[in-house]
Amino acid sequence: INAEYGVDRNWQEKEKPQTKSFNMSETQNIDVCSVSNFHQVITTQIHLSLRVDFDNSTLSGFVQLSFRLVSAAAQKIVLDVLQLQVKKVTLWPEDKENLVELPYEIHDFTSYGSGLHIPLPAQLEKKEGTTFSIRIEYQAGEGPALTWLTKEQTAGKNKPYLFTQGQAALNRSFFPCQDSPAVKAPYSAHIYTPKGFTSVMSASTSSKEAHNDTHDLFKFEMKQPISSYLVALATGDLVSAPIGPRSQVWAEPCEIDKAKREFEGVTEQYISTAERLFGPYVWDKYDILVMPPSFPFGGMENPCLTFVTPTLLVGDRSLCDVIIHEIIHSWFGNLVTNRTWNEFWLNEGFTMYAQRRVSSELLGHEYTCLETATGLALLTNEIQRLGTSHPLTKLKISIEKDINPDDTYNEVPYEKGFSFVSYLRSTVESDKEFDAFLTAYVKRYAFQTVTSADFIAFFFETFPKLKESGLENKPGLEFDLWINQPGLPPHTPDLSPAQKLTQPANELAAYWLHWKSADNKQPPHTSIKDWPCQQICYFIDRLLMHNQSQIPTETLDKLDETYHFSQMINPEVKLRWSRLTIENQYDKNLSNVLSFLTSQGKQKYQLPIYRSIAKSGSAAGKHTAKQAFALSSPSLHANVRNYINQILQEMSA
Repeated sequence: INAEYGVDRNWQEKEKPQTKSFNMSETQNIDVCSVSNFHQVITTQIHLSLRVDFDNSTLSGFVQLSFRLVSAAAQKIVLDVLQLQVKKVTLWPEDKENLVELPYEIHDFTSYGSGLHIPLPAQLEKKEGTTFSIRIEYQAGEGPALTWLTKEQTAGKNKPYLFTQGQAALNRSFFPCQDSPAVKAPYSAHIYTPKGFTSVMSASTSSKEAHNDTHDLFKFEMKQPISSYLVALATGDLVSAPIGPRSQVWAEPCEIDKAKREFEGVTEQYISTAERLFGPYVWDKYDILVMPPSFPFGGMENPCLTFVTPTLLVGDRSLCDVIIHEIIHSWFGNLVTNRTWNEFWLNEGFTMYAQRRVSSELLGHEYTCLETATGLALLTNEIQRLGTSHPLTKLKISIEKDINPDDTYNEVPYEKGFSFVSYLRSTVESDKEFDAFLTAYVKRYAFQTVTSADFIAFFFETFPKLKESGLENKPGLEFDLWINQPGLPPHTPDLSPAQKLTQPANELAAYWLHWKSADNKQPPHTSIKDWPCQQICYFIDRLLMHNQSQIPTETLDKLDETYHFSQMINPEVKLRWSRLTIENQYDKNLSNVLSFLTSQGKQKYQLPIYRSIAKSGSAAGKHTAKQAFALSSPSLHANVRNYINQILQEMSA
């Protein structure tokens, strides 16, 4: 599919390197989050044909799936489904003659999915390599992959909006599929869209044509094989603007000018820098879709079309590191993908490392070290919250059959994963040498899926002297300790270059933690308006991590009077100032907390604030939490809504 990486239509049959490793589990190829039998029958092509119906909040039509028999012993196809109305299944030969309707049954699997069981037709030749297609007519609408917004819930408030979110195991409620990252296939789609609306997808090519008096037909094709969770659709009142030679930004008309100003120019700079470090960008184009406020993530790396939160549009590009992160997924995550969700760190840890390499090149090492310090502080807080022996603080986690992989999401695969990759970097001579290794790693595993064992084997294949030196068993830094054991990372990178930025923040935090109204001494910095966003966040984090006693109300009064935190529009600052005031029962800021919670639906902002309210025990805080949830609940993503509801229930217990 891409000559640069030598990928062809038989990519799924490529022989992967045989690997053995320390204490890695031999069950690494089993995906307990999918009921599909992809080890016997594997998807080779997906085609969607769906009609968008906003009146009934449904997608209806069919998915046509092409398969290849991997095992002659296969007796049936088992697909993942969730809250889909399956209407008909047909064996669909290439000549479209002799169509055969097939029986099917839906069996329970887990709380987040069922199995669609389709017996293989008797006339099908049961031998390895046999290819065939089936067409499944169905309707989707209620499942967690689809979010339907009324026009009042959008930014422009002109037209309703639909978007999908597939990660981790949600797209089984979008279309029947083998919903495991281990299965990669190209796809195409025909989306019949009401006149006046625009549909966009995570696809390398697209076109639009009139269908009839009421609908337009949008056609899409993703030529490269991708995992099912990366198939994404959005339909709404959308317009676009160019932001680079291979990029455009999509948004509602009221947001398009802000979005263009935020991303124009820098997007191509990020892509070209990543190409220089890690090899060619293989996805043809890189577009950005600015989502409605309820979008639950900072960004979702859908190939060719990153979905991003509108909270990035702060006017000063201070949060564009999110765009770097999502671009880097074009190499780590989309091109080389974790085989199961047990090893999500293979997507996110590498992406964090590569993101910071690009950031160092473009923004400087000092700034990147500061951003890293902020990230590691989040990791420390997360592990303290979970407990240092909690199994979710491992890099390689164990997901049981009934555990939704979305419920395992936290900072560990990102920041502990980054720390491990950063440690490996420290064992070789230079950034340039490690960049070359990562480029070779991407080339070896392009369009494939990997395990930790695959990666470690390739690392030692590239650096045999490190294998001979016993690096993987170095006391206190054993690879088994890194990957299979819980707790904080045994090594973090040298962040001393950030001292130029962290020292003033530390000094300022120390001043305010000891401030008394009777003091006449001025703070070391009376203005921080020229500080970068990460430095301000680092400063507030120092105040948050102070847990010896409550920060007095008069101190918080003076802090806000001096630095105007309650008036800042940057959401990262809003998050931290909200948490600081909540945890110190500074009720004067609760109206701003309410406004922030109801203005966006990003999980990273929502959950920490609700947890801080629960931690504070404040009656006024609890009232604000209930009020915020009542106002924002209808537009929140289903997962975020459920998580907040759990916190509120625990708060009321």
